[in-house]
Amino acid sequence: MLTPPRTVVRREAGLYALERALQRRGFRHVAGADEAGRGACAGPLVAAAAILPEGRRGEIDGLADSKLLTPASRERVYEEVVARALAYAVVVIPAEEVDARGLHVCNLAAMRRALASLTTRPEYVLTDGFGVDGLDVPGLAVWKGDRVAACVAAASVLAKVTRDRIMVELDETFPAYGFAEHKGYITPEHSAALREHGPCREHRFSYVNVAAVSGRDGRPPRSRRPVGASPDEPMEHFGAARGTVGVALGEQPRPSAPVGEDVVMEGGVR
Repeated sequence: MLTPPRTVVRREAGLYALERALQRRGFRHVAGADEAGRGACAGPLVAAAAILPEGRRGEIDGLADSKLLTPASRERVYEEVVARALAYAVVVIPAEEVDARGLHVCNLAAMRRALASLTTRPEYVLTDGFGVDGLDVPGLAVWKGDRVAACVAAASVLAKVTRDRIMVELDETFPAYGFAEHKGYITPEHSAALREHGPCREHRFSYVNVAAVSGRDGRPPRSRRPVGASPDEPMEHFGAARGTVGVALGEQPRPSAPVGEDVVMEGGVR
């Protein structure tokens, strides 16, 4: 039996080249998945998945890695993705779940759930950076996938905009920390607020910098989050947990191995 020829997709071929190559191989619905908030020490972890239409209908003006876009551009591209995607899903993992289960476990679970929640079933999955197991379709982990594959870039925008909106809302509840500005990432201003006020319930107590100012840095990571506030707690704003994972779904009508510098695809289904 002859092995199908390999397809090489050069990075300079553009953001849509990888999906087009997969579609020429028969994978019509290519899903991309990405997350936002891994490096933040406060706020939720958000993962998203998206399937864009084939051909020109799937081309979104200005689509790029969300980190390369201005806030205004991200909002505009977000609205375009929501309006034009065949399907999309967004999963929100609260800070307390990140503490309880661990960041990497939550990250994989969130992307897996986002992909499973797509109302159009993907035939191939592209993920940013590392693979996601437990899927019943073939997939490929793409280094800097949000700069290589349009569907991954679309997912990155969905995740980033969703998380930024959440952090702006949290800023109204916890104005001492400046969440609307730094979105929960570690900045000099955020670190100073943590030292002055201690962490709030939206901080991740399994992170070293948060554990240190909470007085719980000597405990194992996943036992650092308090069960609730007590009179001797150093935190001013700690309260009850918010809940667990939430999913936002979208759908539009259907039309009639980690990678290095270039993407190499073997023929057939893995």
